[in-house]
Amino acid sequence: MTTPLTDTALDLFHTAIARADPAAAVAQQLARAPLAPLPTGGRRIVIAVGKAAVPMMRAALSQLPQPPAVALAITNPENLTELAGAQVIAGAHPVPDASSAAAGQQVLDSLADLRAEDQVLMLISGGGSALMVAPAPGVTLADKAAVNEILLASGLEINRMNLVRQALSRLKGGGICRAAAPARVTALILSDVIGDDLRAIASGPTVSPLGDRKAAAALLQTEGLWDKLPVSVQQALSAPEQQQDTPTADNILIGSNRFSLDAMAERARALGWEVASVVDDLTGDVADAAQRILDTTEAAASAHPQALLFGGETTVRLAGTGRGGRNQELALRIAEAADQIDGDWLFLSGGTDGRDGPTEAAGGIVTPQTWADIAATGADPKALLSNNDSNAALKAAGALVTIGGTGTNVADVQIFLRRPA
Repeated sequence: MTTPLTDTALDLFHTAIARADPAAAVAQQLARAPLAPLPTGGRRIVIAVGKAAVPMMRAALSQLPQPPAVALAITNPENLTELAGAQVIAGAHPVPDASSAAAGQQVLDSLADLRAEDQVLMLISGGGSALMVAPAPGVTLADKAAVNEILLASGLEINRMNLVRQALSRLKGGGICRAAAPARVTALILSDVIGDDLRAIASGPTVSPLGDRKAAAALLQTEGLWDKLPVSVQQALSAPEQQQDTPTADNILIGSNRFSLDAMAERARALGWEVASVVDDLTGDVADAAQRILDTTEAAASAHPQALLFGGETTVRLAGTGRGGRNQELALRIAEAADQIDGDWLFLSGGTDGRDGPTEAAGGIVTPQTWADIAATGADPKALLSNNDSNAALKAAGALVTIGGTGTNVADVQIFLRRPA
């Protein structure tokens, strides 16, 4: 049975997802700011890459005044589908393989020999860095995979890892712009990265790199990683580097976690709620995130109906063998702390892609009664939480949020609604 609080929370959750709809975001951007007309003899190349490549391409084709010379969409195998007017191919995700390399080469071939009167429209969404790859000359996919394992084990901060990855790629770190020069490049970007650093979204194919090969080599040597690298990688990073500036693209962010949070806030106010807080950096361990939410709700308590909104992407320390995901575990942790929260309240945590971990759920929705409801079924909620079995716990209480795949991904959102006692 739903309640008014449940209805409101689900309304806000779907508002967040709708704001991140890839097709709508592309269509609205191109309607608001159409691409410059092509000069006489000019060609338009449209390349979409990422998990949302197909709907983004479909929307772009519907808005362009004439069919492009090339329309290529590269997506993950699960989203592979035919699209009239475009070629759709699949790369591999999250680990690139030969199909990703073939996709990367096809992109480079499509951008070869462009002229100043030509235009390139890039449609970029999450997952792009694995779906199309083009290793530096002399470096194989196996070599790059070995480097990636070394970087992940090193504990380096993400942008320092990306410095190395970009130095070993012909596409990452502005590679699209260099390959397309002197043609003009416009990129419409759907961000799956908290903070919206364009260098991190799909590894920044239309953004200047974080540094050059020399800087990457120096970092690896300083961190004691150089001797662990394949010889081919050492040679590639030591080779003389031809100075080549990265042409500036017109990079336009058309969707992100923050955009979805703002849309939820606007909708909550329209429904009569006081938006007491909007937090756009809920990251780190899920237990710490739960405490931050509790602290925020306590500090914001008032005599008015309140909506507190959060966005980000947390992590879970796996200590058990259960099934769940970061959103379900976060919801279960808030349910466990029910006695610390005053008033009539509800909390929802969900992934905007409609999937949370290896489960059918997008997340969980809990109230002051949820923890007791789980126990009333004969289950032990604390034992389930300790076993990372949040899915079973929330399912027992009928507290899962299940909406199916949404076709987009701007990380996670959380909604806390409270009416004073």
